[in-house]
Amino acid sequence: MEENCVMNTYGRYDVTFEKGLGCKIYDSNGLEYVDFVSGVAVNCLGHSHPAIINAITTQSSKLMHSSNYYWNTPHKLLAKKLVDNCDHDKVFFCNSGTESVETALKIARKYGTLKDVKDKNVFIYMDNSFHGRTIGALSVTGQEKYQKDFRPLIDGTRKVEFNNINDLIKNFDDKVCGIIIEPIQGEGGINIASIEFLKEARKLCDKFDALLIFDEVQCGMGRIGSLFAYKKFSVIPDVICLAKGLGGGFPIGATITNVKASTAFVPGDHGSTFGGNPLGCAVGVAVLTELVDGGVIDKVDDKSMYIKERLLKIKEKYGIIDEIKGMGLLIGISLKTDTKKFCKSCFDKRLLVIAAGNNVVRLLPPLNVTKPEIDEALDILEAVISEI
Repeated sequence: MEENCVMNTYGRYDVTFEKGLGCKIYDSNGLEYVDFVSGVAVNCLGHSHPAIINAITTQSSKLMHSSNYYWNTPHKLLAKKLVDNCDHDKVFFCNSGTESVETALKIARKYGTLKDVKDKNVFIYMDNSFHGRTIGALSVTGQEKYQKDFRPLIDGTRKVEFNNINDLIKNFDDKVCGIIIEPIQGEGGINIASIEFLKEARKLCDKFDALLIFDEVQCGMGRIGSLFAYKKFSVIPDVICLAKGLGGGFPIGATITNVKASTAFVPGDHGSTFGGNPLGCAVGVAVLTELVDGGVIDKVDDKSMYIKERLLKIKEKYGIIDEIKGMGLLIGISLKTDTKKFCKSCFDKRLLVIAAGNNVVRLLPPLNVTKPEIDEALDILEAVISEI
């Protein structure tokens, strides 16, 4: 691809995509690809879904943006629809997952200042985690490759080994204002938090009056078979970070809190110029309506089982797959081969997949993917494996 004016921040494939429909995406030469990346878990309803197109068309003809100095109807509707489907009370809207995480960190820091404990400002985070690219989010991201060139990061952080309860207990005290955890680590390699570990985190937060933050940016919004990922683990956090699938392709993020956490913020503490804009929130309402009321999420577990059963047969046949990981339609394949080359081979056969962590390939199809589309994707995947 010829050089252009876009900053060099991604290692892009030599392709330009022009349009998409459902699980398929088409390049500038008209070639069709099966999309099992979904914008990295963003396009939860696939490409060009009628409900999203209708929401954008209808709302953009009325009001796209005003200001957070005033109310607008879509952001009230979306906030209520989110709260009605979880155990929480308040929503702050922003534009991305990183912004959602930044909001959660600020809430926890402010919460700590309101307590009768000096310097209650420490964050606990997990090794191998990923929470975003801003300085604040990087400071609680447990991967040195993302942090090393941007130090010094913010002070007051402690890294804990993921799923190590003893390490968690050792690092927890009354100086901790918040702990941030991905129920399933996405970028880190599709690593699932144990229920015991999450329960201990909840117990320690209650004991030391800290906030439990779940980063559900990648694993939330139906991706693992429930609208909110925490419901699969039976542990209720104080704060939830959302984005990606919430807009189905339109930029929107949200931070959801219980009453305890939300009371930390007062007017002037935080804001987002575009957060809660009518257009983004109208899309969010349309997406949630399809996912919840339209029954899309209800079929995720069945599709997950179908994919895993097929992958298990491929694993037994070829011996290239080490492990099949993940939940719902957030699936990881641990491979005994170079994942970068593997993803490129899939791309050459017109299947889009991406890597995660060490030697893991992610499958992130739209949540409304059909079984024939799953078969088409796995046929290509098997063809690549057979060549190896």
